[in-house]
Amino acid sequence: MPAALQPRRLLALLSRHATRVLFAGVFIGLALPPLAAAARPYLLVGVIVLLTAMLLRVDWGAMGAYLRRPVLATALVVWLLAGAPVVIWLTLLPVGLPESLAVSLVLMAAAPPILSASAIAVLLGLDGALAIVGGLIATLLTPLTVPPMALMLLGLDLEISVGALMARLAAIVGPAFLLSLAIRKGAGPARLDRYKPEIEGFTVLVMLYFGVAIMDGVTARLLAEPAMVAGWTLAAFVANPLLQLLGGLAFAWLGRRGALTVGLMSGNCNMGLLLAALPPGTDFDVLLYFAVAQLPIFMLPALMLPIYRRLLAAPTVERA
Repeated sequence: MPAALQPRRLLALLSRHATRVLFAGVFIGLALPPLAAAARPYLLVGVIVLLTAMLLRVDWGAMGAYLRRPVLATALVVWLLAGAPVVIWLTLLPVGLPESLAVSLVLMAAAPPILSASAIAVLLGLDGALAIVGGLIATLLTPLTVPPMALMLLGLDLEISVGALMARLAAIVGPAFLLSLAIRKGAGPARLDRYKPEIEGFTVLVMLYFGVAIMDGVTARLLAEPAMVAGWTLAAFVANPLLQLLGGLAFAWLGRRGALTVGLMSGNCNMGLLLAALPPGTDFDVLLYFAVAQLPIFMLPALMLPIYRRLLAAPTVERA
C-alpha cells in the first residue's frame, strides 16, 4: 500500500509547490536542450491533456453563471482581442523599437489567453471559472480577430485560413470537453473533490512539460546572440506585467479578485497558437520572442504569489 500511494504523494507535493515547480521548468528546458527537443513534438497532446485537467478542476456552475452575463463576457473578449493590442500599438508608436520586436509585442497582445490561465488562476487563488470562460471564448474567436488586427495595426498579412485554424481549435477543445465530461460522469463530484490535490498536481506536471518543451532552440540562440536574447527577454518581462496591470485596471469594477484574474489573462497570451498559424517565411526574431515570452508566464506566478496573497487578503468589496 505505501508504494501504491507514492504517485499520489508526489502529485500532492507538486500541487503544494506548484509555482516553484513551474519556475524551475523553463530552466530545465534551457539547461537540457535535448530534453526540450524531445518534448516539443507532443505539445498538441499536452494541450488537450492540460485543458482536460483544468476542466475537471473548474466549477462548471460558476462557468455557466458567467456565460449568462453577456455584457461581461463581451467586454472581456473585446478587451482581450482588440483593446489590448490597440493599447500596446499606441504605446509603442513613439518608442522606436526594432520592427520585429514591435510586431511581436502587438501580436502577443492580440493573442488569446493561454489555455492554462485558469490553472494558474486557481493556484494563485483567483477565479478559475472566469479565466476558463474568457479564455475559451477568446480562443474560439481568434481566427476572426487576429488576422484583421495584424493587418490594420501592422500591415501584416498572416495568410491564416479561418476554416483551418477553427478546425485546429476544435480538435483541441472538443476532445478535452468530451474527455472531462466522461471523467466527471464516471468519477462523480465527490471523488473528484477528494482527489483535488492529485488533479492539481497532475496539472502542474503537464504545465512543467510545457515549460521544458517550449524552450526548444532557445539555448542555441542564447549562446549565439546573448545580447539580443537578453533584450527580447527583458521586453517580455515588461510587456507581461504591463498587460496584467492594464487589464486589471480596465476591469476594476469586477472587484479585486475578478480584476486580478482579468489581468492574469491579459498578460499571459497564447503565442503558441499563433506559431501554428504564421506563414513559413515569418521573421525568425518574432519566433524567438514568442519562445522567450514563455519565461514570464512560468516565472512570474512564483515571484508574484506573495503579492497576490496580500491583495486578496486585504478587505475589498466584490461587485457584479
